[in-house]
Amino acid sequence: MLPVLLLTTLCLGQTRPPPPDFKPTPAYELIDLSLEATAREIERVGARPTINSRELFLASAALYDAWSLYDPVARPSHGALPRAPAAERSDLNRQRAMLASLRAVLLDLYPAQRAWLEAETTRRGFDPKRAADQRGLVAGQQLITARHHDGANQLGDERGAASATPYADYTFYAPVNGPTRVLDPDRWQPIPFTLDSGEVVRPGFLTPHWYRVQPYALSRADQFRPGPPPKFGSPQLKAEVDEVMKLNANLTPEQKATVEFMRDGPRSTGQSGHWLRFAQAVSRRDRLSLERDVKLFFSVAAACFDAFIAAWDTKRAYDSSRPWTLVRVLYAGQQVRGWRGPGLGVGEVPAAQWAPYSPASFVTPPFPGYVSGHSTVSGAASRTLERFTGSDRFEDEDARRAGQLTEKGASHAAMQSVDGKKSGADEQACDVVLSLPTFSATAELAGYSRVLGGYHIQADNLAGLILGRAVAERAWERSGALFAGQN
Repeated sequence: MLPVLLLTTLCLGQTRPPPPDFKPTPAYELIDLSLEATAREIERVGARPTINSRELFLASAALYDAWSLYDPVARPSHGALPRAPAAERSDLNRQRAMLASLRAVLLDLYPAQRAWLEAETTRRGFDPKRAADQRGLVAGQQLITARHHDGANQLGDERGAASATPYADYTFYAPVNGPTRVLDPDRWQPIPFTLDSGEVVRPGFLTPHWYRVQPYALSRADQFRPGPPPKFGSPQLKAEVDEVMKLNANLTPEQKATVEFMRDGPRSTGQSGHWLRFAQAVSRRDRLSLERDVKLFFSVAAACFDAFIAAWDTKRAYDSSRPWTLVRVLYAGQQVRGWRGPGLGVGEVPAAQWAPYSPASFVTPPFPGYVSGHSTVSGAASRTLERFTGSDRFEDEDARRAGQLTEKGASHAAMQSVDGKKSGADEQACDVVLSLPTFSATAELAGYSRVLGGYHIQADNLAGLILGRAVAERAWERSGALFAGQN
């Protein structure tokens, strides 16, 4: 059952604030630093959810691996390192080692941010002359070395890569369908984006090689690969496309807020970052210790990382269409009801002009539909939080202003118009708080938001949730083994 949507006039864009006496642990504060670095990188080069998940996994692993050197039992995530002597195992030394390890990893991931990162870590107390900082630097460097050639092509030096660009494809992916011609409606088609400048671009499949990235816990990328999606010509596919079209043509303010629930927007950190924010909410709620915070953030980020690898294996295997293409093929030459653009409401549009509830500059994510990445990652992260806390209880909320990311500049009343006529709804109805009672319900809301928005059909969503939960169980098993000092 999906969470209840509540209309309020609360301050928007915020989750439940921390208690007045809440004191964050060093791990909590360093995850904040990692999320800020990721947000800055996304502002610089754009959202790349697969890459961003790897960045945040390595950041959380940098904290955990350095922390493990001061624990009598836990093993690091990559390789082996000598433990600190018992006499040195203070929280202060743990904090110093974690900061140094994170500094090494973030500088490697974000070379364009060197000046800011060096200033930030120095301000927080980094000193390479201290023994704890040196241990942290060694831990971070070991992690970097282990991951430089994990299949992500971070350095742009994979054999077969079309260019030396970091993270470039080296698997020779090419779409079956052209920009304006669909040869196979079951296959993905590059979709046009109209930038704010008016330029039209058609982004290619983002990181089609991601199925070759070395997972954290999975034995292989296709370990839990689901069966195929519904095919063109089947009653199921048509029914699911029709469902998307109906939802698209009848979005309420509450549903518009739901569509934007996991889209983020300014200061985006991607799906992995979004769930790490939820993990921080758990830390605040339960007032976790340093040890618990380190393990929490690492577990969530690791599950998200593997979930993206599994999702991209499925996307690459089936190379499936999105509603944008399917509506055009199923209803070619016909008029359909749909959203007409910011402030224009819904009405009759040619099928060739149907669009998701999304800005023209980012019509739909540039990669195949099946399975939904949002659903897979949300299924994985929510199950991890459930395993970690021992309960599905979340009891958080997410405050939104409906349409603020999609219809920026349009009046609230215009956002609610149908066929060019205002609905008469009070502008206050655009202030929405999404209730998040449980982790599983939050994941289901995140997945359903992608169907509401017109990015995915239900098959993409439901298979993604199942896949993510299976990935989480395997990742949780490995994390538990590491925490217990096992291989």
